[in-house]
Amino acid sequence: MTENRFDIGMSVRRATLGDAHVDRAEDAKTDIDTAFQSLITEGAWGTVWASDGIAPRERSMLTLALLAALGNFSEIPMHIRATARTGASKQDVIEAFQHVAIYAGVPRANHALKLAKQTYAEMEAETSADQT
Repeated sequence: MTENRFDIGMSVRRATLGDAHVDRAEDAKTDIDTAFQSLITEGAWGTVWASDGIAPRERSMLTLALLAALGNFSEIPMHIRATARTGASKQDVIEAFQHVAIYAGVPRANHALKLAKQTYAEMEAETSADQT
């Protein structure tokens, strides 16, 4: 039996963003955003992110570059956190944002780098706290 796009999407979403993030999003769903959450789970996660056309590392870099280029900054920390699971390194992210600077604008790349620095610092602090 073949999994449907929602189930595939939920699996990829959890693998990329982590169970804690997805559980929080699922717990916060209401009648206002249930259809939207299904749409992104099926479309973004169950189709685009589930494709084996490019590796998760490259998909992560593309996503971060597009978010920065389009000024969708609120999504950047979530996708920086996802790099721990996708394999995109800090250097990969820096390179992606360098492209944003040249092709979409220095202010957007600058803000994206600021968010990346903050998020990486938070991740490192969380890792240190977990180790104590």
